Amino acid sequence: MTTVAIVGCTHAGTFAATSILQHHPDWTVHVFERNDSLSFLSCGIALWVGDHVSDPKRMFYSSPAALAEAGATMHMRHDVLGVDVTGKTLTAKDLETGETTDYTFDKLVVTTGSAPVIPPIDGLDSALENGTVMLCKNWGHALAIKERAKSAKSAVVIGAGYIGAELAEQFSDIGVTTTLVDALPRVLANNFDAAISDQVEQAFADHGVTLALGQKVVAFRPAVGSDSVDGSGVTVVTERGEYTADVAILGAGFRPNTALFADQLATIGNGAIIVDDYMRASLSDGTVLNDVFAAGDSATVHYNPTGKDDYIPLATNAVRQGLLVGENIVAPTKRYLGTQATSAVQLYDLAMSATGLTLGGAERRGLTARSTTLVQDYRPDFMLTTTPVTATLVWDPNTRRILGAQFLSKHDISQAANVVSVAIQAGFTIDDLAGADLFFQPNFSQPVNFVGAVAIQAVAES
Repeated sequence: MTTVAIVGCTHAGTFAATSILQHHPDWTVHVFERNDSLSFLSCGIALWVGDHVSDPKRMFYSSPAALAEAGATMHMRHDVLGVDVTGKTLTAKDLETGETTDYTFDKLVVTTGSAPVIPPIDGLDSALENGTVMLCKNWGHALAIKERAKSAKSAVVIGAGYIGAELAEQFSDIGVTTTLVDALPRVLANNFDAAISDQVEQAFADHGVTLALGQKVVAFRPAVGSDSVDGSGVTVVTERGEYTADVAILGAGFRPNTALFADQLATIGNGAIIVDDYMRASLSDGTVLNDVFAAGDSATVHYNPTGKDDYIPLATNAVRQGLLVGENIVAPTKRYLGTQATSAVQLYDLAMSATGLTLGGAERRGLTARSTTLVQDYRPDFMLTTTPVTATLVWDPNTRRILGAQFLSKHDISQAANVVSVAIQAGFTIDDLAGADLFFQPNFSQPVNFVGAVAIQAVAES
């Protein structure tokens, strides 16, 4: 009988457990999770704040009971204190009883996920402790933010990535005076280039959100006497100003939660566990371990636009990697195809989607790249209504290979990023995409679809 230990159970852990039990229903699968819930879709937190969620219980796509019914032995509210990777033992503490137990395993799956980045900023620890600064990651954070949003009159959101931008949008929509702070000079700077982020910044301004961009936070101070319900608040101090509100939300990104394995498994600089094409981890000396797997936010991904390992904590990556653990847990069987980090977001009436590298992202990685931007209506002008699409294509001027794309419109253009994602994965050049067969029908598109049109323009510019 083979015994598997899965450490951590969010997206990757849930799908790894399900996949393993589907392929090997007679195995013993122990799942260790320090929280009392699993599979929480944290991308729904901002939507819940803005009352766009029908039932918060539906923000979970599985449960401890469902995995137990599938055959897993669940250890909820258990904190894994130590793991001996080569000795194949682990120690876990029951957080309810305080009891500590040792376990043995034949195969180990590391799906410990990620944790919020908490920078060493003066006053942050005490602000987190008294609740004037809040984190946005798990179900507990979601409950706290939702409750605070009922009474808060003002908020500062720190971090203008997807999480911070969505929270700022939803706070402003429910009447909370909102300031959005980021050390980078643009909103969504890691996801979109200026042709799109400029339009997003205008939308925030139109909805009364104060943008404090290019400003690094250096301190948090109490703000007793604010107009909050309990008379307290927080002042966020940046290099260029101070912003006082009832509450601040810290969304400065995520880091892999891999401290348990820091001296045992090979990692990249930030601690993400390096995995091969079959989700197998390696010892620090590079020796591949056939019985140790990692997936999700605790692991690296193969980033197809660069052809290198990278850290991209997305639920889509975690799900696909988790499923592959079950496919490959006996022997290398199904190879990981890599990722383009395809994503999308809706802010106010603007739909945005992206895949692969931005021009800025390519330049930061030392890659030679060009970008082409096209603005055209998504369907013919003879229709009673239409609206513009901003489409940007990022490409290598030497190989002509597509590296990324971004789209923005008041029309739903989300699937355009999926089209280009497949093109990148298939190794398309701008010439290939320019000649791709994309349909025309006046209800839906121009005679030359904007995806093909931006590729045609790139060819003309090459």
